[in-house]
Amino acid sequence: MAQAGALSKATPSRATSPRRLHPLPLRIMHWINAAAIFIMIGSGWKIYNDDILFSFLRFPDAIVIGKWAQYGLQWHFFGMWIFVLNGIAYFCYGIVSGRFWQKLFPISPREVFVTVGEALRFRLRHDDLTHYNAVQKVLYLGVMAVGVLIVISGLALWKPVQFSELANLFGSFQNIRLVHFLCMSAIVAFIVVHVTLALLVPQSLLAMLTGGPAIDNARDAAPSAVAPIIGEIKTIPEVKTVPEIET
Repeated sequence: MAQAGALSKATPSRATSPRRLHPLPLRIMHWINAAAIFIMIGSGWKIYNDDILFSFLRFPDAIVIGKWAQYGLQWHFFGMWIFVLNGIAYFCYGIVSGRFWQKLFPISPREVFVTVGEALRFRLRHDDLTHYNAVQKVLYLGVMAVGVLIVISGLALWKPVQFSELANLFGSFQNIRLVHFLCMSAIVAFIVVHVTLALLVPQSLLAMLTGGPAIDNARDAAPSAVAPIIGEIKTIPEVKTVPEIET
């Protein structure tokens, strides 16, 4: 009876539903972030057109958000707060849940070079959605770093006096504008690559809508967790009762 009790405690419950590749909170934050970035880019282009950085570049009115620059600023601030608050929630979720460490680390330079070579030869496989290759890890970490930098430069642009410490990091106001513009360009380039790969591998897009394949790590790890306990139970020697000797 004691052995049966120990085994029942060691065996995990199978009634719990398996985890998904993309849990619901992650999917919600992903699509909120997509909407916020769309608003910020479109309105940012309108703001840029009002005070251009490069004489050869001007964005068509058909793809900007806001009839006038002031409207563009209002849309930009609206998208900014959504982006910042959602980004904080995403970082907290990734750290607390361990998803960042599980999905994005470790990264080896050799793995990066091998993956880039496979991509250039069109031999890069995407059949395993549960695993990120080295290039994906670098891109995701890179775009998160760019996201932090674009918020910092955006705050310095918005309130250069109140955030003078941040503004001083860039040297001049024009440098802040340039860094902000380059960060936007990097995010747009990432979106182009991201969307292209999603269209080439439709199951990745479907996974972000439905949650993707089930991942039941607890169930898969159960045998290895139970085995030592069973071994300990089997090695318990039998205790034989010794009859009492009357004196």
